[in-house]
Amino acid sequence: MTDATAELHGRPDALEWSIDTCTVQRALKVVGDRWSFVVLREVFLGVRRFDDMRQRTAIPRQVLTDRLAHLVEQDVLRREPYRELGQRERNEYRLTAKGFALYPILVALNDWGSAYYAEPEGTPLRFGHASCGADVHARLHCDAGHDVTEPREVLPAPGPGARRRAG
Repeated sequence: MTDATAELHGRPDALEWSIDTCTVQRALKVVGDRWSFVVLREVFLGVRRFDDMRQRTAIPRQVLTDRLAHLVEQDVLRREPYRELGQRERNEYRLTAKGFALYPILVALNDWGSAYYAEPEGTPLRFGHASCGADVHARLHCDAGHDVTEPREVLPAPGPGARRRAG
């Protein structure tokens, strides 16, 4: 079905394509639950120890255990052993390269949350550029270097791994 035919019938062209290999869906299997980005926020902020995360976030113990194990299994976090004097060995959680790649998403979530859910006095968290201190925000731009300022300027299209829906 062409775009014009799809529009004529009121059906989006996206319905012609399979979602079996959707990378958004696959990414959400890794970080799309209620607690994953809370855990990642803490690690990005330097809170790397289980007890500190648990105390700060009030995530139930088993949920935090499961989330950390899942993020380690998915190579988003890695365990780093440490031992305090007179204590048993424990783990800190550190970001992997795959985990660091999620930073722009955290910044984008913070931008969105700050715009729609901040208290009247403002957001409780800001991200600043280490070199100059200016606020950092998530921005869209195309590969040709143009800034994309409006969501409607972006046209989703099938990528090289897209497959037509069967039937």
